[in-house]
Amino acid sequence: MPQLSQWFIRTAILYLIIGMAIGIGMAISQDHRLVGAHAHLNLLGWVSMAIFGFYYNANPHKAEWALAKIQFWVSTVALIIMIPALAALLLGNPQFEPAVAVASILALLGAVLFLVNVFRK
Repeated sequence: MPQLSQWFIRTAILYLIIGMAIGIGMAISQDHRLVGAHAHLNLLGWVSMAIFGFYYNANPHKAEWALAKIQFWVSTVALIIMIPALAALLLGNPQFEPAVAVASILALLGAVLFLVNVFRK
């Protein structure tokens, strides 16, 4: 398995555990204000990152490209910024909206980089 695939899959599993913990915390407290952050973490963090990892495992020559490694770091930084900022925004702190916007654009950029890697020969 390419190293990059392992990075994506290991990171995805961390996001899965954190997402599950947030979900359990919301259920226990009956406070569901963080449902948006929980959903973004599970979909962008767990699902998308795992798919990226499995794709690069199935196409190891593409995992060697510098653009694929850039995609990993852009996607990772996007989530590291997005989830805490989105959680803070959902808890009533509007000053975090610009951080959520920047992180969202970074997440989109990560997806576009993946698109380029998939369609590149």
